Amino acid sequence: MKKMFLKLVLFCFWHLDGVFGDEVESVTAIEGHEVTLHSNLTEKKDDDVIQWRFGSENTLLAKINKQTNIMTVYDDVLDGRFRNRLKLDHQTGCLTITNTRPEHSGRYELQTNSVRKYFKITVFNSDADADAVESLMEGDSVTLHTRHDERMNNDRIQWWFENENSLIAEMKVTANGVTVNTNYDWRFRGKLKVNLQTGCLTITNIRTEHAGLYGVQSNRMRKTIIVNVSDAVKSVMEGDSVTLHTLHERMDNDRIQWWFENKNTLIAEMNVTASSVTVNDNYDRRFRRRLKVDLRTGCLTITNIRTEHAGLYGVQSNRMRKNIIVNVSVRLPVPIISRNSSQCSSSSSSSSSSNCSLVCSVVNVSHVT
Repeated sequence: MKKMFLKLVLFCFWHLDGVFGDEVESVTAIEGHEVTLHSNLTEKKDDDVIQWRFGSENTLLAKINKQTNIMTVYDDVLDGRFRNRLKLDHQTGCLTITNTRPEHSGRYELQTNSVRKYFKITVFNSDADADAVESLMEGDSVTLHTRHDERMNNDRIQWWFENENSLIAEMKVTANGVTVNTNYDWRFRGKLKVNLQTGCLTITNIRTEHAGLYGVQSNRMRKTIIVNVSDAVKSVMEGDSVTLHTLHERMDNDRIQWWFENKNTLIAEMNVTASSVTVNDNYDRRFRRRLKVDLRTGCLTITNIRTEHAGLYGVQSNRMRKNIIVNVSVRLPVPIISRNSSQCSSSSSSSSSSNCSLVCSVVNVSHVT
């Protein structure tokens, strides 16, 4: 009996070590924003079953069966808290949660036949949970401040974006000098400046992909800052053409998708492989024969634009996301001024002058002076 009990205890401890001994990736999100859990699966076998689970009960949220090529999302579980919020990428196995809420905070688990990976998501309950909030327009610059006016010897100031494991800048202060590294994240390449006196971080030419939660920490302080970036705005006249730009040139294995009004309404897609580029722009009849995708950059051009094409556009790929608002104005018509002879009358019987009324009408032409 003692031997059986001992075996049972040892088995339990081994099982617990398998759950709690593995590394957990911490991810932060702002309420209302979306967050993606990256599978980083380098090799997917034909018989793999990829599962995403949530919480202490290991509730199944999504599954991909590679053998049957079937993908299923279970967004009605747990009283529907994930309803219409889950997106599963069939190619990468990544799970995206849109429009996050505090109830989406918790432990997530990725399971395959050979891999287990754990995530902890913390959803900040609106801007009130951060120490500071910055709101600006796309293209602006912003300086994020530390809690101290001056650095000190032996300080090590680290800036992170989205979660504490994603460093974007670091400053080390020693008696011999100051070293700065801002090459951690390609999304911020050429955009970051660290103040050598204070450790404050400046982001130049900011884009919507830079919106989110920032944090700074050192030997003496910690601070979180939420940065809100408003969408780019394009204003055009009806009948003109407009080009919507991506943030980067395309790369091999890129999949660039353009949507209109909401992320479920694709209007164009470009798949890039090492050998070819394919483009599909036949998703929406409103844009028939009006779309052109640049094969080098993935930028989208809309020709002969109409008021029905005004609204929110978005582009996303493996490396970036961006929203653009397009305003379409109706062209002012040209006034046509003509004389109405029936309205003419002489000022007096002896005078040769006459008073005439002018009739102004309008036709739909573009030039008004």
